Amino acid sequence: MPYFDTASAAPLHPVARQALLAALDEGWADPARLYREGRRARLLLDAAREAAAEGVGCRPDELVFTSSGTTAVHAGIAGALSGRRRVGRHLALSAVEHSSVLHSAAAHEAAGGSFTEVPVERSGAVDPAAYAGALRADTALACLQSANHEVGTEQPVAEVAALCAEAGVPLLVDAAQSLGWGPVAGRWSLLTASAHKWGGPAGVGLLAVRKGVRFAPQGPAGERESGRAPGFENLPAIVAAAASLRAVREEAAAEAVRLRALVGRIRSVVAGRVGDVEVVGDPERRLPHLVTFSCLYVDGETLLHELDRHGFSVSSGSSCTSSTLEPSHVLKAMGVLSEGNVRVSLPMGTAEADVDRFLDVLPGLVAEVRERLGAPVSAPPSPAPVASLVVDALGRRCPIPVIELAKVIGEVPVGATVTVLADDEAARLDIPAWCEMREQEYVGEEPADRGSAYVVRRLS
Repeated sequence: MPYFDTASAAPLHPVARQALLAALDEGWADPARLYREGRRARLLLDAAREAAAEGVGCRPDELVFTSSGTTAVHAGIAGALSGRRRVGRHLALSAVEHSSVLHSAAAHEAAGGSFTEVPVERSGAVDPAAYAGALRADTALACLQSANHEVGTEQPVAEVAALCAEAGVPLLVDAAQSLGWGPVAGRWSLLTASAHKWGGPAGVGLLAVRKGVRFAPQGPAGERESGRAPGFENLPAIVAAAASLRAVREEAAAEAVRLRALVGRIRSVVAGRVGDVEVVGDPERRLPHLVTFSCLYVDGETLLHELDRHGFSVSSGSSCTSSTLEPSHVLKAMGVLSEGNVRVSLPMGTAEADVDRFLDVLPGLVAEVRERLGAPVSAPPSPAPVASLVVDALGRRCPIPVIELAKVIGEVPVGATVTVLADDEAARLDIPAWCEMREQEYVGEEPADRGSAYVVRRLS
């Protein structure tokens, strides 16, 4: 069964498995103790730290191991903000950061601080000049991911890091998605990552803090990991994480070329074989293994279940697959379609035949899902155009409102409007996105007795 969701968690690398088993026998003792078992454990921990620091591109004494990538993000942001509290309490971040960064920002605001979200372009990347404009005299910390976890777009980290350095603001980089492919370029100040993203075991995060960066760990003080990650180190998992990072880096250059070609095929074939689809993310500045596309008139959860039934494990940022039914904040910030969203992220070693079979199966499954929802196959004829239409989609969820819009747009003459009444949050994103794809005019949103009224003008 092809597993195409390595952006969530990569399969355990064989080197990680070997190192984990060996460390279970050799690294069970307390590395803080002076007897021989403790010294043996300390040697393993020091070697793992050196290997991980080499992969990150920092000094070993700048890097600590945490219990997860999320913990590393929370500790890094809280420690940097506290260490620079005399400068101010303002935080800058991009609008497409991982939820761990957004949650830290929300907690900071609840505690009396403030933050600014820098918008992104339709590709998902920030404009360095716009990011620089968000930096203020009281900015204590800036955050920017190295590459996006939902669409694969690489961020201009080196350019933003240089601008932050000029402003005297430290930059924290969330490198969870990219670190397995190579070190992060630029003059970053703090960096976080998570081992299960590159084929290491779950439960190991990395936090690197450059020398000279003011940092004050928060919470009760601990004696381990420079006081920045309390608790007993999970030494076997740490050893496996460091060993697998080194192993995947040795394979990364060749695999990046091969997987980039496979992802390029997915991008082109999906756009050619599946109608009414938008491939999102930057086509060039992107991770080599990840592609995301959004299908109009498709229920994302149903499509993912159908793909799973045919043996493909993929993910989605669609609100239909979210436990909260909230549209993806990444897709929302990009201004692209949020429904029928499929993220394919290929693990190292993915067979070309598996990708070909995925591309053979996908168009038919999309067509089946659309047929169940009664989506239009093509624009319906309009024998008797009317001046304007109101479509009532209240109480109906994704992607019904945009399907109802597509069904009737041909019934009004060019220049006339269709008003869609909807109380689904996804409609606020998908109706403008549909207009962009269909080259119709999105007039705007108006208040309604229930929900909102979305007005669209037919242009063609």
